[in-house]
Amino acid sequence: MKNEKLIHDWMVSYLKDRLSRDYNDVKINIEDKKNDFKGHYPDLILGNHGMVLALMEVETDGSITPEQADAWKTLSGLGAKLILMVPKTSKAKVVDLLWKKGMADKVSVGSYELTVNMP
Repeated sequence: MKNEKLIHDWMVSYLKDRLSRDYNDVKINIEDKKNDFKGHYPDLILGNHGMVLALMEVETDGSITPEQADAWKTLSGLGAKLILMVPKTSKAKVVDLLWKKGMADKVSVGSYELTVNMP
């Protein structure tokens, strides 16, 4: 679980840097939940010119549950696009959860993969 938190926090920080090229206002919630959107605290809040365009949640293998899918449903109904970043090996599971919760058309799913090559 400790490693999953480390991966989660690293991905949020990485995405903040990467997405700052496309969005001029990128806010994150890692340790302290201080950047809210309509009373909710997604991992990343993406905006341009004072408008919030998208919310992003980073998930790990252990955080993908039906209960978490209910939280995604709440976020997807707030008026901004919801983007999920999930481990590549869990993408099918996430898409299945989205279909079961009736929100597959409202959520975009991206994936990440960490690779270590030893000599």
